[in-house]
Amino acid sequence: MPFVGRFGRFASPYICNAIWPLRVALQKKVPMLDIRPSPIAGQWYPGNPAQLAATVDAYLQDAPAPAVPGELVGVIAPHAGHRYSGAVAAHAFKAVKGQDVNLVVIMCPSHFHDDAPLLTSQHAAYATPLGDVPVDREMVERLRAGLTAAFHSRETETLVAIRHDREHAIEIELPFLQRTLAEGFTLIPVMLRDQSPRIARALGLALANALKSADRRAFIVGSSDLSHFYPQAVAKELDAEMLRQIDAFDPDGVLAAEAAGRGFACGHGAIAATLWAARELGANRARVVKHATSGDVIHDYSSVVGYGAAVIWKQ
Repeated sequence: MPFVGRFGRFASPYICNAIWPLRVALQKKVPMLDIRPSPIAGQWYPGNPAQLAATVDAYLQDAPAPAVPGELVGVIAPHAGHRYSGAVAAHAFKAVKGQDVNLVVIMCPSHFHDDAPLLTSQHAAYATPLGDVPVDREMVERLRAGLTAAFHSRETETLVAIRHDREHAIEIELPFLQRTLAEGFTLIPVMLRDQSPRIARALGLALANALKSADRRAFIVGSSDLSHFYPQAVAKELDAEMLRQIDAFDPDGVLAAEAAGRGFACGHGAIAATLWAARELGANRARVVKHATSGDVIHDYSSVVGYGAAVIWKQ
């Protein structure tokens, strides 16, 4: 939700909000005309392509490769500005490096837009300083069809496509994917305004069915930060409970912890949907590989945001 604090409204990239800078001009282009301009390049991560590549590579270099004794199916990664959560995110994306993946799903909470319970992009591609990432329109339509059937609703009301969105929680993950995957992967972006168990479970199952019909290897990213604006000690307790549910591969537990106030994740529905989809795709294990807070970066422990990284695989 929008936050007003000492940094001003939408002005702090260590939390889940964004501002709208100019689009960075220097970038590789895909042969498409309708590109979503970046609202966060130069603010939440470097706007210069060489600098962005170098900083992401440094995070990846410093992160140990997590043990994944099977086929990687997905990850959970934070979505704050790279300065704050990039080192944590790298622990998840290090597992992606070298994987033969050409279709990526990113699910996140919708921080700004309330046009519908589930949202996607109407643009043909996402722009980052490292290049444009095409939206896989065919797979988006397959997912929409599955959700329409699940909700018994009209297609125009299911997975609504929006333009010029301000959502940072999908884009912030793209530079990591651009530095770990071969060029040419496509994207299914999904933003959850409604993170209720009904919506999250239906999304996870419909996504799994859509991916089963694809003729390419797919990979899922659940984009979420953890607790927000608690003292460090309290944040660690709330984060630990949420991370226990992820470690247990328990999407119901994730949502129950959030509902009971025992745990906190701004993208609890996105995490649960990721786990449900991964389970339907055959995954049976998850492991948390890193946790930290904004306090560990700026050394102010009075009010912190928690970040966690996890890997999900089929053993």
